[in-house]
Amino acid sequence: MNRIRAMFEQCKARNEAALIGFVSAGDPDIDTSRALIFSMLDAGLDLLELGIPFSDPTADGPAIQLASQRALKAGMHVRAALKMVKEIRERHPTPIVLFSYLNPILAHGPEKFCKDAAEAGADGVLVVDMPLEESRELLPFLEASGLVAIPLVAPTTPEERMREICKNAKGFVYLVSMTGVTGSGGLDPEKAGALARRVRALSPVPVALGFGISEASQVKALAPESDGIVIGSAFVRVIGETADKEKIPALLGEMTRDFKAACKQGR
Repeated sequence: MNRIRAMFEQCKARNEAALIGFVSAGDPDIDTSRALIFSMLDAGLDLLELGIPFSDPTADGPAIQLASQRALKAGMHVRAALKMVKEIRERHPTPIVLFSYLNPILAHGPEKFCKDAAEAGADGVLVVDMPLEESRELLPFLEASGLVAIPLVAPTTPEERMREICKNAKGFVYLVSMTGVTGSGGLDPEKAGALARRVRALSPVPVALGFGISEASQVKALAPESDGIVIGSAFVRVIGETADKEKIPALLGEMTRDFKAACKQGR
């Protein structure tokens, strides 16, 4: 059984939403990045979204754009990110989804990327700028490697297209909770919850809400409406704003515990 599916089933059995955390590989530097990831996993993170930094992350807000810049400056690239996946997998069974744009994958070679990612221990891939139609070019390589493609659904996705995306979904559906870029403010929990209920009714796989969720109170409010909660910019901001790098792993570990507690309290 794929680790992603097993994780969601375990969370469901415990009556809690899964906590999915995003960080950019190599941010703020490779050693600190490795340490903070282990801290988050030790604190109870259910699934790691590991970003492969890209120079032009158009769907991401300022916090994650800056994280990509810091990681690239630190020397992070696709091969180094896959090496980090292997190091994580040697210590943790936690599912790992590689979060990327299409350019780095094409530069590495789609077939080679999927093979290398699977061998390193990744479980899935989320390509932000790859629509359903273009995903068919990558899907055979993903399937051959045992990886799942995580699809995105947005509030602006038409009903018919939403049905098509959900029908073909594997792993889980990443539901964008609001229009805008990652880290946007102004989240309306009622609207996000209603959207989640709508998509869950269509999806044969779990649905995880992301974008704009940055506080434990928001997690608590949305946990009953979704199978998972994705936190990204909140973690990344702390990385960028903490001058003393040695403090970052402990800070992110504490945030992970708080968010995970909210995933349980909301149920």
